[in-house]
Amino acid sequence: MAGVFSAQRLAGKTVLVTGASGGIGAATAILFARAGASLILTARRQAQLDEVKRAAEQANKEGATGKGGKVVTLTLDMQDRKQIKGLLDRIPEELREVDVLVNNAGLVYGREQVGDIDEDEIDTMINTNVVGLISLTQIFVKEFKKRNRGHVINLGSIAGIEPYAGGSIYCATKHAVHAFNGSLLRELVGWNIRVTCIAPGMVETNFSITRFRGDEDAAKKVYEGITPLSANDIAEEIVWAASRPEHVNIADVLVFPSAQASAIINHRGPQNGGK
Repeated sequence: MAGVFSAQRLAGKTVLVTGASGGIGAATAILFARAGASLILTARRQAQLDEVKRAAEQANKEGATGKGGKVVTLTLDMQDRKQIKGLLDRIPEELREVDVLVNNAGLVYGREQVGDIDEDEIDTMINTNVVGLISLTQIFVKEFKKRNRGHVINLGSIAGIEPYAGGSIYCATKHAVHAFNGSLLRELVGWNIRVTCIAPGMVETNFSITRFRGDEDAAKKVYEGITPLSANDIAEEIVWAASRPEHVNIADVLVFPSAQASAIINHRGPQNGGK
């Protein structure tokens, strides 16, 4: 029964999800759709966005609330500040009053250590994970303040809490996201605007394939001997945080698979107390 009540709180809401063409973003979109929300889905890849749109529209029809929302897709490169600034004008007028912004878009390249990191990849990670996220959030915080309501949900990472060797730039970007989230939370305490950071540990999506530049075998080795989180596991946390009563703000969530305890501490093999 509690789950139904949670879904009912999201029916009729409008949610914008960045990086919605796959992984956590796509799973999040589908779960919001199932709860009856309308969706604005953004990413660089239109073909993949179209697939997620179809899945979200089907989830809307099958949702527990019986109140299906609208789903629109907009291509958006989070490295392009001009595109970000023009996004609001591209949103259909009936969906411009966004209730929840999910800053999901982000990526990582490589495991090279400092001194050997490609400068173009540094720019891509920083501009996507930090600069783009901040630029988009500034736009919607202004809109939220006009209505004195809204919710910003930022995708952090254990990498933003605990740095590790071979992840200096990605860790730096996620530390920036966590700091930005904390400052934003404090700045908006006098407004009816919620701020949440969801920080996953090991999640098996295309994230590692991107990190290893398309090498699927290398990506699979990251999760050998362990059951990692799935995109849907994190999507459930995002939607759960958004579905809390208006006076309840889930400020920070750190989510690990049961066999992980930190950025570098995990157990591979049967979990039997080490016996």
